[in-house]
Amino acid sequence: MHQITAVTLALAVAVAGCAGANQPLESSEPPMARQAPSPQPASFTAWRDGFRGRALAQGISPQVFDAAFAGVGVNAEVVRLDSRQAEFTKPIWEYLDGAASQTRVETGRGRRQSLAPTLAGIEQRYGVDSDVVLAIWGMESNFGANRGSIPVIESLATLAYEGRRRSFAEEQLVGALRILQAGDTTPDRMVGSWAGAMGHTQFIPTSYLSTAVDFTGDGRRDVWGDDPTDALASAANYLARNGWQPGRPWGMEVRVPQGFNYGSADQSNRRPVSDWAARGVTRLDGSPLPDHGPAAVIAPAGARGPAFVVYQNFFVIKRYNNATSYAMGVGHLGDRIAGGAPFAGAWPRGERELSRTEKIELQERLIARGYSTGTTDGVIGPNTVNAIRAFQSAQGMVPDGFATASLLQKLR
Repeated sequence: MHQITAVTLALAVAVAGCAGANQPLESSEPPMARQAPSPQPASFTAWRDGFRGRALAQGISPQVFDAAFAGVGVNAEVVRLDSRQAEFTKPIWEYLDGAASQTRVETGRGRRQSLAPTLAGIEQRYGVDSDVVLAIWGMESNFGANRGSIPVIESLATLAYEGRRRSFAEEQLVGALRILQAGDTTPDRMVGSWAGAMGHTQFIPTSYLSTAVDFTGDGRRDVWGDDPTDALASAANYLARNGWQPGRPWGMEVRVPQGFNYGSADQSNRRPVSDWAARGVTRLDGSPLPDHGPAAVIAPAGARGPAFVVYQNFFVIKRYNNATSYAMGVGHLGDRIAGGAPFAGAWPRGERELSRTEKIELQERLIARGYSTGTTDGVIGPNTVNAIRAFQSAQGMVPDGFATASLLQKLR
């Protein structure tokens, strides 16, 4: 699942226009077994009744709302997962090890062969390389093996009732109700992750409404069933809409010269390839960088790890999930499925990832020294990276912006 959703939350809700609107969905699959009913405290029913009025005011029929909310209560697992803060996270090299594991690569190659005609048709229609579509499928649901099993209406209702994400959750709930009203699926089959992401490619409801397609031509956009065709085509459609450049790479591993200015290795620093070439950046074998338009050089593990040049398609993948590790994981997995080699450079595997508590301390200590991180949320984002670089430069260190235990110790 992408951070919260399979696709960026910025997409607006759009009314579905599928055939069979307001008609029940026929299916030969047995319905999912329901767990014990979730509790419905008085405060929850009060929220639900208030939301019912808001949903009906946006065009949801009373019958669709009442059928969708039948038996829906506060899901304890959603509450637990939403309140959990990850204290420890994986360093990027461990994340990429899992993203393009041998098992996942082999599974992807098998799907590439078994779904060849479907993938070719999707690539022809949307212009998105099929290996990237496969990689998103692999990253999002392990090629359909982990599509989620929590009823989407209940997960989103729980998030809205809790209140911390009420605006987001209610927007997604209206989207989910529109999907049900259009007849694409039924409440018992609309299942997904604890945060409401659905199907093979983990779309949230509003992204589904604006992006999902009926590639099979059966009159409904089915991302939940065993056939992944509509989900894969929908992911391709999303990437195409966000500026995918057919036949061009997301990026590649590169060689940087001795004394390279790591302060320039930043995603926001997109330059003509000729500029990077003038700075001595080449392909790993020393040959010139291919020109696929403006590019950035990144060093996600700092000066002690490998460097990469990233092009437009890298930033398009980030529209699907705005994490560098995710975009690199999708790009690298797609390359490996297509027969590419593992990354060649050595990662600083002896360097441990800072815990969230330590990252907050790092931010606090940078601020105390006059280097603004913007916030102290334990997330090493662009502001914190810039603050680290400024501190490193002042200390005569390589300004690679990489948050390490030794850096924190120096700040202490």
